[in-house]
Amino acid sequence: MQKPYIAVAPMMDWTDRHCRYFMRLLAPDIHLYTEMVTTGALLHGDRDRFLRFDPSEQPLALQLGGADPKDLAQCARMAENYGYDEVNLNVGCPSDRVQRGKMGACLMKEPELVAESVAAMQATVNIPVTVKTRIGVDDHDSYEALHHFMTQITQAGCEQVILHARKAWLKGLSPKENRTVPPLRYEVVEAVKRDFPACFIVINGEVSTPEQVETLHNTLDGVMIGREAYHNPYLLAQLQQKFFTPDNALPDREGVILRMLPYLDTQLSQGVPLKSMTRHLLGLFAAQPGAKQWRRYLSEHAHLPQAAIEVLHQALEKVAEPHKL
Repeated sequence: MQKPYIAVAPMMDWTDRHCRYFMRLLAPDIHLYTEMVTTGALLHGDRDRFLRFDPSEQPLALQLGGADPKDLAQCARMAENYGYDEVNLNVGCPSDRVQRGKMGACLMKEPELVAESVAAMQATVNIPVTVKTRIGVDDHDSYEALHHFMTQITQAGCEQVILHARKAWLKGLSPKENRTVPPLRYEVVEAVKRDFPACFIVINGEVSTPEQVETLHNTLDGVMIGREAYHNPYLLAQLQQKFFTPDNALPDREGVILRMLPYLDTQLSQGVPLKSMTRHLLGLFAAQPGAKQWRRYLSEHAHLPQAAIEVLHQALEKVAEPHKL
């Protein structure tokens, strides 16, 4: 079986470096993306705080938010210097904050500017420059408009595009509603692949099972998984085994946590609060006996001022308790 391209979506407030380290333990071969980082944060803020990562997280892409080609090129160079494997331009986020910066989904209405930005980044770095976008925005949602957008960015040198198979509404829907209310249209993404066969097309939007991944790979080049990978992270271990390491047994959930402990300990010694890391672990036992006890114990104890590694050991005991009844 040919190994597919599977990635975890960039998700604001979720896919930080602690989350990515955890996900990498579950799936060594799945591609990971950072949260969106704005060009302003990198050019005027603490860039090391935004860009540092553990080498085990690779392959890893930095997602940038911005609308100025020169700024984006400068930040793409930073990404390459830090060792990222890819730099991705966000052209899909509909949040008010992103809109105020004239970034994200509103850029779908300016395909020439996106193309100029892609070209500027391409001319600056040797790593791939990719785009993550929607299939439309507001009433600017005809297939002709999407085709024009794709034509512009592919002619500028973009060879990989991640398409969230929904349009975005810039007004009237919250970012959360924009992930669920506009209807999914996988057929539009498949049409893009037919019309742009040389472009590597990755689909995003409510993919939640290995069977879906397998089906979508029949017509598309890759699959990106968002919320399901966060709320049910063991799915990543199942995908790893099915598509990349079929001869290996699925990892034991408790064993994954034990492998995570040295990282947690190191981060604690550097002043990172335990709750900042354990919040990403809450879904590991989803649908398993003891899952509620696991979530509750971590939620009630990881935030305490002196919370340490022992909290994880005690939470694991709570998971084991249903099996002792």
